[in-house]
Amino acid sequence: MGRAPRQLATGRKGIDRRSLLVGGGGAAGLLIAWGLWPRNYRPNLKAGPDETVFNAFLKIDRSGQVIVVVPQTEMGQGVTTLLPQIVADELGADWRTVAVQSAPVSPLYANTLLAKEWLESDWTRLFGAAGDWALDQYATRSALMLTGGGTSVAMFHDACRDAGAAARVLLCKAAAARWDVPWESCDIQDGLITDGADRRMKIGEVASDGVNFDLPTIFPYRQGQDGRLSGQDLPRLDTPSKIDGSHNFAADIRLPGMVFASIRQGPIGDAILAGLDERAPASVTGFLKLIKRDRWVAAVASNWWAANRALDLADPVFTLRGRPVDSEGIDGALEAAFSGGAGKRLYAQGDLLPVFEKATILASEYQVDAGLHLALEPPCATARVTGEGAEVWMATQAPGLARDAIADALGLSADAVTLYPLHAGGSFGRAMDWDAGVQAALLSQEMGRPVQLLWSRAEDVIQDRPSAPAKARMAAKLGRNGAIEGWLAKVAAPCAMTQTWGRIADRKSPAQAAADAAGTSTRLAVAGVALPYAVPNWAIDHYPADVGLALGFAPGNARLHGAFFTECFIDELAYLAKVEALSFRIQMLGGNPRLARCLSTAAAMGGWQGGIEGSGQGIAAHMGGGAYGAVMVEAEMAGEGINVTRIVAAIDAGDAVNPDILRQQVERGLIYGLAYATGASVPYAKGLPARAIMGRMGLPRLADVGEVTVELIRSTAAPVGVVDVAAPLVAPAIANALFTWTGQRLRSLPLGSMA
Repeated sequence: MGRAPRQLATGRKGIDRRSLLVGGGGAAGLLIAWGLWPRNYRPNLKAGPDETVFNAFLKIDRSGQVIVVVPQTEMGQGVTTLLPQIVADELGADWRTVAVQSAPVSPLYANTLLAKEWLESDWTRLFGAAGDWALDQYATRSALMLTGGGTSVAMFHDACRDAGAAARVLLCKAAAARWDVPWESCDIQDGLITDGADRRMKIGEVASDGVNFDLPTIFPYRQGQDGRLSGQDLPRLDTPSKIDGSHNFAADIRLPGMVFASIRQGPIGDAILAGLDERAPASVTGFLKLIKRDRWVAAVASNWWAANRALDLADPVFTLRGRPVDSEGIDGALEAAFSGGAGKRLYAQGDLLPVFEKATILASEYQVDAGLHLALEPPCATARVTGEGAEVWMATQAPGLARDAIADALGLSADAVTLYPLHAGGSFGRAMDWDAGVQAALLSQEMGRPVQLLWSRAEDVIQDRPSAPAKARMAAKLGRNGAIEGWLAKVAAPCAMTQTWGRIADRKSPAQAAADAAGTSTRLAVAGVALPYAVPNWAIDHYPADVGLALGFAPGNARLHGAFFTECFIDELAYLAKVEALSFRIQMLGGNPRLARCLSTAAAMGGWQGGIEGSGQGIAAHMGGGAYGAVMVEAEMAGEGINVTRIVAAIDAGDAVNPDILRQQVERGLIYGLAYATGASVPYAKGLPARAIMGRMGLPRLADVGEVTVELIRSTAAPVGVVDVAAPLVAPAIANALFTWTGQRLRSLPLGSMA
């Protein structure tokens, strides 16, 4: 649909003050410089002999099969059904004829919504609309294809709708030309074009003709609900192949002459390979070669088990620069951050000083440990490097950045690297990093043949980039009527998102990215701490900390700890004010009716008893990413463990494209939040996690998860993701429930393992 192809700059570096002040005069110079940069893009899709490309999101073949191009990574969240459902609904397709294809790297698929959330800074906010425009342009021209933060539907809903509407218009014009009728009289239902009378035609019959017609300036979108696919519980497109085993994940790829590799990367931190026994692996049947780099060593063999065994025998030794990470050091770094000089007030409303001065203040401290990802599929990638270029098969949430990193490691241009994005067997943000792809490519280059690299589970746990640990000092002043008059949150935490960007965009080592982000105060580190309640005077201070851990993208990111701090402290204030916890929240939500409705719905469905002593009931509310949610849980202490018998969630995420998939996403977030609250954290000692076997981490099993009820609040608002809401809600709700059961406040995560 674009007018001309163009060369795209890779844009490897982040946005900083100097980048924004390009040109003669700050924002004006930026606008002029970028305004002169060509910005029309043509779809770079490949078409088969019988396929016709209609736009960047849609191809139709002669048989009438509708092939929807999805620019987001499927990680179990259902995006390869949701986006095709939007296209098919507006097109008028028969759902049985819809297929899916992963998108190639292109500016047309840039996720500007997540990029803006990720890269927004004081400087871009200072420039207002110009700053937003600059980030949008940077993301597009850098082809920042990113999956995360629940942004997929919110980002691509309108683009997919336009793609379907455009194709419907073109197909109707092609059919109308054959029938010699006005195209406006034609429509498409269930994949058949009709003229409003008796004539019918399959869309595949005129697919090749349709692209020769012009589009109107304004697309005529579908009206009414008859025959609509949007809003229906349509079956997922990826389910049949996952059931019959034909669905290919990274470890399923097989290439002629392919060999297998396992890898060791040392303890957490700035680790350098110091030595190994190079003779011992020779005794392993199938062993081929040891390949060493400064920071890792890999064994290559005819099968993975032989490669992993060879590494065990090689017994690599690493030298660690700096102090080995341990739990005591992490706690100390967080505590020391409060007295450091890098703290910064990031949010402020009203004036706290006169409210707190000479007043009785309630103060509490909270702490959360780093939470591991523990996805079902460890990092894996297959690479084939030849003299003509490289091909890499991997699951990645940032394919453009991954491709550029692979090209740089191999000394190739980005155009010489073809990346085949695969679906991930879970991720929770873990696939935002591209380490395995680069390593597989280097191994293939060394071996001169295709190599599949699969990390062991132990390696995955050791090298995981968990969510951030954090501490909070909360303080508040209650008025005589029980209302909160002043609120102050001081949060010590590293920023996982800043570190992640340093690794995947600026290509820093994990240790270097962590060190460089250590002094950065950013709103990304305190997301979820900002109040949804109408408190007249409040402030949030962030104290950056260097905890020695490389941290990464996670469901909800900083909202995981932010919601825990806020909703637990709200519960404490309600108890002090002698006001029932639900009413205490509702009375402060006069300007937030959507969140108030979620709270009242969850309470009504759960049979809320007012949080009375012995009830074991707890409640929490949160909003993020445009979604609103509340959760009520019933929990109890069973011996030394926790038993969560019931979870009731009420979620307002706008007009759901596929309500059943939205419920699945909420349930997925709730279970992740349950794991985060009870067992996804491990202690660290001597640069290593103390546990690396999933069965020893106290994670919830299917038998441990009680009744889960999800109620979707009807809404006409635009659809949004739920990841920023569902996962962060569970931990505070459980903590609040355990207070009613035990009479003691639990202010640290994890709360304890499952009973």
